[in-house]
Amino acid sequence: MIMSERAQFELARRLRSGDDLPTLGEVFTFLSGLYFRGKLAYAKAFASGSAVFVITPNRGLLPVDLPVGVEDLRGFGEVDINADDPRYRRPLQCDVRKLLKALPRDAQIVLLGSIATGKYVDVLVANFGDRLVFPGDFVGRGDMSRGGLLLRSAVDRTELSYIPVSGAVRHGKRPPKLEPRRYTA
Repeated sequence: MIMSERAQFELARRLRSGDDLPTLGEVFTFLSGLYFRGKLAYAKAFASGSAVFVITPNRGLLPVDLPVGVEDLRGFGEVDINADDPRYRRPLQCDVRKLLKALPRDAQIVLLGSIATGKYVDVLVANFGDRLVFPGDFVGRGDMSRGGLLLRSAVDRTELSYIPVSGAVRHGKRPPKLEPRRYTA
């Protein structure tokens, strides 16, 4: 839909224009809705500097503010996020190793994605060990619930508590639903 020549909404036009390309964060927010919108708002509220990256299917870790075009999205669509696929795994491993060398030894790496599968968690834990953390309140929540929790925390300026991914419960009891809220633009 976003890459269709018939799509006339602003983000689609920018994606095709080549002049004012949208950022990776804008496109993923459109594609994922609340889930990525919450991740992005939370990361921008609490990350140090510009250290916000997105795990991509074929290009490893990319900065969330990187401009992307139609060809980038087509490339993403050609590769599944599968730990057994070297087109996915190799770029991720390479970027994780570069990041590991660039970060201070005491830096925490906060993962705002699911830890339920090993498709990226295994690569990250193998390199970052106990420095890789995630919000403990994620356990048992689905994508939309995590997105809502992150968005709420960003709006409230309340950083969540983190626990190491290594050794964490990957599938837990579902927590109570978040109370509905209305947000104004």
